[in-house]
Amino acid sequence: MTRYLYSLVLIIISPILIIRLYIRGFIVPSYRLRVKERFGNYNFKGRYDKEKTTIWIHAVSVGEVAAAEPLVKKLRELYPEYQLFITTMTPTGSERVCSSFPQEIFHCYLPYDFPIIMYRFVKQMNPAVVIIMETELWPNLINACDKLNVKVVLANARLSDKSAKGYSRISQLTKGMLSKLDIIAAQSKADAQRLINLGAAPKSTIVAGSLKFNVSQEVTAGLNIPLFTQIKQSEKTVVVAASTRKGEEEKLLKTIKSLLSIVPTLLFIIVPRHPERFDEVFGLFEREGFKCLRRSTAIGLDVDTEILIGDSMGELNYYYRVSQIAFVGGSLVDTGCQNVLEPAALSLPILTGPSQYNFSLICENLEKKGGLITVKDEISLEAELLRLIKDKKLRSNMGAIALAEINANKGALAKLLKIIEGLLNGN
Repeated sequence: MTRYLYSLVLIIISPILIIRLYIRGFIVPSYRLRVKERFGNYNFKGRYDKEKTTIWIHAVSVGEVAAAEPLVKKLRELYPEYQLFITTMTPTGSERVCSSFPQEIFHCYLPYDFPIIMYRFVKQMNPAVVIIMETELWPNLINACDKLNVKVVLANARLSDKSAKGYSRISQLTKGMLSKLDIIAAQSKADAQRLINLGAAPKSTIVAGSLKFNVSQEVTAGLNIPLFTQIKQSEKTVVVAASTRKGEEEKLLKTIKSLLSIVPTLLFIIVPRHPERFDEVFGLFEREGFKCLRRSTAIGLDVDTEILIGDSMGELNYYYRVSQIAFVGGSLVDTGCQNVLEPAALSLPILTGPSQYNFSLICENLEKKGGLITVKDEISLEAELLRLIKDKKLRSNMGAIALAEINANKGALAKLLKIIEGLLNGN
């Protein structure tokens, strides 16, 4: 009954969804493109072969797509005769799919969760298995898969206390969704228990670890770009502030200004989380008198450059590779911090603020072992950055610990592949 009520509410507010989509489109033009896909209007004709086995992966945005990349690559290797289909919800997620797997897989936006539209979409695709990354739960999507006998795996599942409280307010709807999942591969025991408390079947819920430990450590061709080569060859100590959020750059300003007065040879790379904020962040630092460059327009690195704004998509890995210290953003404001494992995989010492709920257990383990430092505010961030800037041995030791933690926790991918194999074989 609660799913029907949910569907009715969704239908009633559908005009608001459309208006919101176009309003967001004024800020991020990509939201105005491919609107028909959000209502299930995807052309399954052409290269798509309904007779072939299809594995469908749903990854809401760029973070989930990045986590899914090792899985997608392995699935292509193990099942070359199968079709892979990836859906996302955001333009940044879509861009990451298209840049990582050009013309090698099928991709579109996931339709809004209207019952008839979602049922028709799943039926047209006709997947053998759906792999939903993290906790992107949609009642009508899961119900359609159940009705059409499509196996569903909730992979890399995580659920914070905050999110669990939210789901508990709609307990009947949540229990109905979780009970229909064939397998839940949780990141930790705590995540698994929260999901079980909300209605997941204990026998179908396992602890598999985090796929995010399978981050890329490959040397990439992008580092041949002159700007990155110059940074790498310069005598500057490079600090990257990655995936920063609104309100966070203002906190970084005084810290950066103070550190530059002590160590003028520093270079700070600021990489805002959202593309629509690139201009805003560049303007903020330029108005404060910093000598700034933008990645999108910089031909090379000037000797007196203090700030490089990373206004490009899909290059965060490059920024990490040319840096000696990483501050992971989203943590000095209350948005839960971004992926600390990407710099860890590249042996970088990591600093984060106190807001870590997106990676709480991972941050806790890295900090216990000595690969990460949590700072309470921008004042303590300045002190810790100065300590790391002056102490190369400390940087090296922290980086080695961070990398060791990555290498010790790569079992999640193998476990998930075994689960998928069993479901494809009817087990």
